[in-house]
Amino acid sequence: MPQDDTSGGDPANPADPADPADPIERLLAIMARLRDPNGGCPWDIEQTFHTIAPYTVEEAYEVADAIERENMADLKEELGDLLLQVVYHARIAEEAGQFDFAAVAGAIGDKMVRRHPHVFGDLQVGSAAAQTVHWEALKAEERTRTKGGQDSAATGALSGVPQGLPALMRAEKLQKRAARVGFDWPDAGPVFDKIAEEIAEIEAEIATDGGKERLESEVGDLLFAVANLGRHLGVDPETALRRASWKFERRFGRVEDAFGHQLEGVSLDEMERAWQDAKKDE
Repeated sequence: MPQDDTSGGDPANPADPADPADPIERLLAIMARLRDPNGGCPWDIEQTFHTIAPYTVEEAYEVADAIERENMADLKEELGDLLLQVVYHARIAEEAGQFDFAAVAGAIGDKMVRRHPHVFGDLQVGSAAAQTVHWEALKAEERTRTKGGQDSAATGALSGVPQGLPALMRAEKLQKRAARVGFDWPDAGPVFDKIAEEIAEIEAEIATDGGKERLESEVGDLLFAVANLGRHLGVDPETALRRASWKFERRFGRVEDAFGHQLEGVSLDEMERAWQDAKKDE
């Protein structure tokens, strides 16, 4: 985002972007100046909730990436970028007379107190697992109260899982919601059987040439079952796939290194041997 026009100003003015006395107030002042129709940044002024949303998602993933790399300097920077997204959305809402940053902070503070009665109230919770169950029960109660009077699709066990989540993450969340009302296998054993069943159905579709849509449906069922297996094994499928992708990227880079980054004319067998060497080096 082109935000290089925020330096300078009067340090004596507490709302001035140059005053570092209160970092949060300074950040809010910077965003207000960027969005000011009189002298603000043309790019920032024209943004909306919808145009900023992709950046918000991207910044959240960059936070996760910095954590995975255990790079604290990058993590500090990426958390700042993510905070900026919150400030940005809050500013747009404030300009529309809907809410402001203080309301956002107040709402999440209220929610944390409400969902931790064992800390801020008299409820006794014996373990982290028990707290997780209670937390989810409170969330379900809040959803029902917030969406009271709507149809069952809006208030059911699976309501409120965002459509925009990454597919594996959303699959896991849907499965967790269903499991809370008893729709779940008792252990991972039947999930292995389900995965084998889905593979067989894919093979059948290939054999009968049922068409791309049917094949896509069966592959989707397989991925959904694999996400379910990860959940039963205590493995986050989104994280597992992300790490597998990083591992593939790292190993393939070593394959490229082995041939001087000139893979044209290199046979698959040669690349496979280099791949196995890369695995051994880890």
